[in-house]
Amino acid sequence: MKNASDPQFDTVIVGGGQAGLALGYWLAKGHHNFVILDENARTGDSWRQRWDSLRLFTPAKYDGLPGAPFPGDRLAFPHKDELAEYLEEYARRFSLPVVHGVHVDEVTQQGDRFLVSSGDRSWTAYNVVVATGGYRLPKRPAFANELDPGIVQLHSQEYKNPGQLQSGPVLVVGLGNSGAEIALEASRTHTTLLAGKASGEIPVRHGRAAARFVLPVIRFAGLHILTLNTPVGRKVAPAFKMMAAPLIRTRTKELRDAKVELLPRITSVKQGKPLLEEGRTLDVANVIWCTGYRVDYSWLKPPYQDGEGTPAHKRGVVESVPGLYFLGQEFLFAAVSATLPGVGRDAHYLARRITADRQLTAERRPALT
Repeated sequence: MKNASDPQFDTVIVGGGQAGLALGYWLAKGHHNFVILDENARTGDSWRQRWDSLRLFTPAKYDGLPGAPFPGDRLAFPHKDELAEYLEEYARRFSLPVVHGVHVDEVTQQGDRFLVSSGDRSWTAYNVVVATGGYRLPKRPAFANELDPGIVQLHSQEYKNPGQLQSGPVLVVGLGNSGAEIALEASRTHTTLLAGKASGEIPVRHGRAAARFVLPVIRFAGLHILTLNTPVGRKVAPAFKMMAAPLIRTRTKELRDAKVELLPRITSVKQGKPLLEEGRTLDVANVIWCTGYRVDYSWLKPPYQDGEGTPAHKRGVVESVPGLYFLGQEFLFAAVSATLPGVGRDAHYLARRITADRQLTAERRPALT
């Protein structure tokens, strides 16, 4: 591999999270000439920057990347900072060529190569792998701007702990896993309301027993049954990408026991206050938007997007644009493709495809200088 500061490579990986690192591991084993561009200051920062109490839903035995099992108690659920440290050590252990502090502004095609631009810096490559995940930009309803300016507003991406909140009631908007966990934490110090509807709950209590007996079954289904190679997988894939995940660790009963008031959806703002769909306004001092993220591939020029805003690909390979690949997306191949248990397999497949594509075109490509 070349020095990571060299501007010319066979492959540029955009994104230095678990997907980019897993692919880097396989490319390094194949002696590829590549670089990983990470917009964060340190490997693992995408996890470090999330709220302070966050723990993974998957046990440590399923959280390792190729070549390096996750250390420690295999049935424990690692803290987000433990995962961040693991990812940083992973990149160091395998000498992966990660360049930090690079926010990619644009990827354009120039003949049979791609130009990857970041401010006044650029890299050229025959292949570009987008390993950022599609859902990157925090999503809030348009009416959020109409709330009284005295109300503290945070997206779940910005939330760290209850110390950020002012005195008075807290409204959490969105009853997914993030909303449930943040609402439960906020309820220990504030009167808390939670607006939204859960999409369901896993049928067993989350914990060590589930990690031993139940999660292996769920993992197997997510890896081998719900895939694009099976009829049932192909049938559920479109809906799977759109639906919210069921509640895993924090259940609605636990929320009610903690005196969290469960409410219907917020539909708009009236006189600076959140308005429920039933017509009642809420007098709150804080709002935490756990409303997810939106797709953003606008930096790919042209954007190569299908009708849903996502570039069309087959198992991460954009067949209409040779040399362009995706990794770490929801249901890229299987239900667990965007998670730690699934990303390693997808990375291995993509590394083999990149190798095969390189061999097919090697004779007609000039050598990199």
